[in-house]
Amino acid sequence: MTNFVPTPSAPAPDIVRCAYMEIVVTDLAKSRAFYVDLLGLHVTEEDENTIYLRSLEEFIHHNLVLRKGPIAAVAAFAYRVKSPAEVDAAEAYYKELGCRTERRKEGFTKGIGDSVRVEDPLGFPYEFFYDVEHVERLTQRYDLYSAGELVRLDHFNQVTPDVPRGRKYLEDLGFRVSEDIKDSDGVTYAAWMHRKQTVHDTALTGGNGPRMHHVAFATHEKHNIIQICDKMGALRISDRIERGPGRHGVSNAFYLYILDPDGHRIEIYTQDYYTGDPDNPTITWDVHDNQRRDWWGNPVVPSWYTEASLVLDLDGNPQPVIVREEKSEMAVTVGADGFSYTRKDGEPDSDRTGFKLGAQL
Repeated sequence: MTNFVPTPSAPAPDIVRCAYMEIVVTDLAKSRAFYVDLLGLHVTEEDENTIYLRSLEEFIHHNLVLRKGPIAAVAAFAYRVKSPAEVDAAEAYYKELGCRTERRKEGFTKGIGDSVRVEDPLGFPYEFFYDVEHVERLTQRYDLYSAGELVRLDHFNQVTPDVPRGRKYLEDLGFRVSEDIKDSDGVTYAAWMHRKQTVHDTALTGGNGPRMHHVAFATHEKHNIIQICDKMGALRISDRIERGPGRHGVSNAFYLYILDPDGHRIEIYTQDYYTGDPDNPTITWDVHDNQRRDWWGNPVVPSWYTEASLVLDLDGNPQPVIVREEKSEMAVTVGADGFSYTRKDGEPDSDRTGFKLGAQL
């Protein structure tokens, strides 16, 4: 039985949204070329060791921090909370859980004030903050607008061995589940969790972890994503396109997954749906439904299931990776022992095969 994280008696901090990620990169110049020259993120500030980037619609100092270091990894998944008092609440909450915490009144990065970072029960480096430096919101700077413009940070995705354990912990923290993937035996393979009124601020993907699966930025339209693909083709870096473009079943969003120079996975994402009502229903997908990950039934490459970025503890050391003991999504849907379906029994044309086997997935 899953060893659930206990529910603290202290109130959970009131989280507004995912706000920024701090990523360690090994070559700052190559990373700058990827995130600024290719993807068009806007530089708020930079020095010889760090670049602070933001998307077009952002008014806080940054959505992404690139910090030069010896090991490519993720240093922080940062959430903005509703008031300064909620930073105190986050610190008390995690101390009651017995987690390691560190508080800095001056913040851990430029442009962010009083913050607390924690090593959470799943092994991830979470940060909670309210105080920020406001910068120019570029929404109407059409002179800066690129054809593939990234307009906001949308979500994180975390790899963890025990999805139900992580789900319960995040629900205690105030997240709500929009969608999940399960099988008939009750195994949960993934869950999408939100605080803002969209499909997710973070997702839990079942696998060896703790690791960072991806960080996602939104565009306004599908054509913005296609422009990024065209640009990568023109630059002869199409090998950095890992998966897509396509349409997700889960979230309904149009997507693209690409890899930065260190192998950090970035999703470009658009057109998911509203989840803000208190009775917003949770959608559960069968793990064998081959349209859950791609609405068109296109292949999910093995690397998407197996590769992810290391995460750091508060001392900057990589967290040990724990092997998932439950069934893997790839194993039950891909290869000789796995399968997926297009049509179930009783559905129109269900007498036709409708299966995709092996490498077709």
